[in-house]
Amino acid sequence: MIKRIINAKIKERLFKGKAIILMGSRQIGKTTSLKEIFSSNENVLWLSGDDNDTQSFFEDTTSDRLKILFGNKKLIVIDEAQRISNIGLKLKLITDNMEDLQLVVTGSSAFELADKTKEPLTGRKWEYQMFPLSFQEMVDHHGFITEKRLIPHRMVYGYYPEVVTNPGDEKMILKSLSDSYLYKDVLALDYIKKSDKLMKLLQALAYQVGSQVSYNELSQIVGVDAKTIEKYIQVLEKCYIIFRLGSFSRNLRNELTSSRKIYFYDNGIRNAIISNFMQIENRNDVGALWENFLISERMKFIEYNNRWCNKYFWRTKSQQEIDYVEEYDGLLHAYEFKWSENAKVKFPKSFVDAYPDTEFHVITPKNIEEFLLA
Repeated sequence: MIKRIINAKIKERLFKGKAIILMGSRQIGKTTSLKEIFSSNENVLWLSGDDNDTQSFFEDTTSDRLKILFGNKKLIVIDEAQRISNIGLKLKLITDNMEDLQLVVTGSSAFELADKTKEPLTGRKWEYQMFPLSFQEMVDHHGFITEKRLIPHRMVYGYYPEVVTNPGDEKMILKSLSDSYLYKDVLALDYIKKSDKLMKLLQALAYQVGSQVSYNELSQIVGVDAKTIEKYIQVLEKCYIIFRLGSFSRNLRNELTSSRKIYFYDNGIRNAIISNFMQIENRNDVGALWENFLISERMKFIEYNNRWCNKYFWRTKSQQEIDYVEEYDGLLHAYEFKWSENAKVKFPKSFVDAYPDTEFHVITPKNIEEFLLA
């Protein structure tokens, strides 16, 4: 199995007095990674939040009952913990009353979605986000030249571990993921009652990757009000299927201030939602795929390498635009993404004049390492 970057981070935090929380969508290898870490440790108790008996046990439990369940085990793993009602309160109960235990918890949706108590673990946890496999991990696995050669394939099929390790079966695996596993937690929520509306929304978002998103426009396409659209998008984001990018605005009167773009964490899932696995050479959405690929991979790179930065896109009312803007250490870095290595790019003069200290970059397949490995 490909070694995950996240494994080393978890190992560093074991038995340091806090719970370890590993978040990320289903089927990206959270459980597999933990089994790799603890494979030689016999002192581990594995519990699954998907299991009805586990859910029932935690329904009305006490610290005394939990101590009986845990027995002599000192390392407790609770997988897919978001399926346990009021999970935040239960985790707090364990961390407060069993200081000699190491609690490791995974979840494929933000715990507050299933936690009516909103009980925080502030100060009691180390939390990490895990993604599908990354460009960086695959370069570490079989080298930069090989992975760079595979970029057109990754842009179509993405980086879900089962997809990467089963060449030839990509379409079947992605169809299974998009039809069932991926939305299991979303559709389990009481206020997500119309699965057909949810799929219409995902398809609309898939077609608008790289474009500015209007909740009012989406409401007309999907057939629900704009507030419901916003709520569905928030839930999809908290289930690690999509993420939002806000607009950068500081100096110019005509900059858009409350606009947003929405991207998918994985290109393969995006393409499965619209049932389009056509190869790159024959597609008319290659620009959108390239942008989604780069920005989602950049999100992984930032998280795994502990980069602290603000992330935006930039656009004006007169349609001037920059694909991606990062701000860190007091500096701005502006990026344009072009699939063609020979594309000519001129950054908007209004942005250059307003933010003269900005560093400007054009990212193509030729220099992808400057954006995803540096």
